[in-house]
Amino acid sequence: MLRQAPHERIPIPISFVFPARPELVEGLWDHFPAIGSMSYRVVSLLTDFGSDDPFVGIMKGVILGIAPAVQVVDLTHAVPAQDIRTGALLLRSAVGYFPEHTIHVAVVDPSVGSARRALVIETAHGLLVGPDNGLLAPAAILLGQESVRAIENPAFLRHPVSQTFHGRDVFAPAAAHLARGAALTEIGPVVESIVDIDLPQARATASSIDGEVLYVDRFGNLVTNISAAMIDRFQGRILSVSIATMQISGLAKSYADVAPGMGLAIVGSSDLLEIAVRNGSAARQLAVGAGAVVRVWVGGR
Repeated sequence: MLRQAPHERIPIPISFVFPARPELVEGLWDHFPAIGSMSYRVVSLLTDFGSDDPFVGIMKGVILGIAPAVQVVDLTHAVPAQDIRTGALLLRSAVGYFPEHTIHVAVVDPSVGSARRALVIETAHGLLVGPDNGLLAPAAILLGQESVRAIENPAFLRHPVSQTFHGRDVFAPAAAHLARGAALTEIGPVVESIVDIDLPQARATASSIDGEVLYVDRFGNLVTNISAAMIDRFQGRILSVSIATMQISGLAKSYADVAPGMGLAIVGSSDLLEIAVRNGSAARQLAVGAGAVVRVWVGGR
């Protein structure tokens, strides 16, 4: 149960958060505990909004206007525009490093304003808030999904709700109210299933692994779906890696293992095989990106 016993409250002007329809929130603060006893103290943000526009700052303003004591952490706002899969992968790669009871807000939402649902997913380690388009699904599995609710209670929204900016009007205020102590059961009805996302799986044989590039990081490294665990099956054997026109013999232990401008294969910090070029961009040098085929096999060139 997320509700806590009431305490002395820090006054926050309702007109600041809900300027258009204050009648929707009359008496709402009676359901919230004091800021000092909030259940969730950290809210993370992941979006494809970039940094040129004020969208991210506006979301933070809405969150802090409702829950001023919460700590807001930027995961990234450089997800490629409308790229749900990359957003889902980046979210999954990061959530495991946060403290218990973090709220993760993710917005990569090409269908904003449509009939797609807005969700709060309760997990064993915190909450996920965002659109029901597959963006939250991999992180929910990793964190141990327990229940899902649709964000439908008008008292948890900012009004009027824009058709194009649910990050500001739906996801940010919902997360902030939950951080401040609102009961999850009040946010909306239970959802029995959510939209999943198709993540390609690497295929292994006795002597090889066939996979593909999942996404390209800002250094031009090609992050694949071949895990360290799959590679460990061939421990002690010489491996070769191929992608496009590049063939690499052996796995590097650091980027400095090769000369500048040379290609290398390395298991990165997410425990996934990466193809890189020292002091350069593998994506640019090979002219490839997500979906490019990668092969690892036993033996030299």
